[in-house]
Amino acid sequence: MEFKVNSKSLEKLLTKIIPAVPNRTPMPILENFLFDLKDGLLTIYATDLEIALKSSLNVVTEENMRLVVPARLLFDIVRSLQETTIIFDISGSGKINLKTDNGVYTISYLMPEEFPDIPAFPAGDIDTERIGEVDITGGELKKAIEQTSFAMSKEDMRPAMMGTLLEFQDDGLRFVTTDGHRLVNLFKKNISLRFNEQYIIPERAISVLVKILDEKDVKMLLSKTHISFRVGDLEFITRLIGQKYPDYRSVIPLENENKMKIKNQDLLSTVKRMLLFSPSNSRKVKFAISKDNLEVSAEDLDLGAFAKENIQCEYSGEPMDIGFNSAYVNDVISHLSGEEEITFRLHSPTKAVIIEPVKNRENEELMMLLMPVRLNN
Repeated sequence: MEFKVNSKSLEKLLTKIIPAVPNRTPMPILENFLFDLKDGLLTIYATDLEIALKSSLNVVTEENMRLVVPARLLFDIVRSLQETTIIFDISGSGKINLKTDNGVYTISYLMPEEFPDIPAFPAGDIDTERIGEVDITGGELKKAIEQTSFAMSKEDMRPAMMGTLLEFQDDGLRFVTTDGHRLVNLFKKNISLRFNEQYIIPERAISVLVKILDEKDVKMLLSKTHISFRVGDLEFITRLIGQKYPDYRSVIPLENENKMKIKNQDLLSTVKRMLLFSPSNSRKVKFAISKDNLEVSAEDLDLGAFAKENIQCEYSGEPMDIGFNSAYVNDVISHLSGEEEITFRLHSPTKAVIIEPVKNRENEELMMLLMPVRLNN
């Protein structure tokens, strides 16, 4: 049995699929690709049981077959080749000869029975029963993930927070992430939905998804346990975190009457310098806010280092000294880098602070929340 394929076409496909192959796994079968060849169409699958990727391309063959091949070895061989035609010559003794004009490369293969099933959409069984579908542009989805994913929790004691919440509402789609210190709430109004559901996408899936998105349209297919993203000829499927997301609305303050408007780039460059002077154990930075001035300072007593800068701002409220983790401030305002001016809404030095664009973009509402840290007297 054999089939022929262009090396660069195969390399392009394998590059899309390889992120789902685990680096370490107690199940060796997962270190392989599943090849499914039917009627001249080669579909390749990879999974680590939490996420799965599949894509297809046309090949020259008269055979139908399914087999499992070592993923990283095949990928490394194919991407090392100049553009050429590869003949996959499959013997009955568990070997594949990859033939080109200049060489032969022999690898082993396995039969497909042990390779795990990939959830299919649509499907009739209860675990993957379709709930709904959503269309969105890849660029819009990618940007939403990039703006929110940095605030996902890294603590496995809070599994529901180790992912991005997608909250589907009648009037739009909301993205929420939090680690207990920071919270990001992004609402996209221009997405038409007909259902109300919450889904939590795990951090690993988010990190893979953002790499495969481009400007192409994306179709999201939703089930009770999985979500599928279809981008051109590529399908990405991930298991959902099956827990209830914390009530994020309850921590958003309603009485932050003090407002500071400031140029984002001025503050960002100052905070980056303060990171150099903040203590390594707390990253503490002090904001001293008055009518037209923000004084930002940081001090590392162990190193005998101190820095202070003043930035012009517009502030309405009582003068206030408030402390933050400088790394968290940097994260938040870095992800508002496209905004010329941002607003801090404050209540007191011990209450959560809301940070948001002075003017939201069309069909979008973006709000970030940051918890302060206690200043030394």
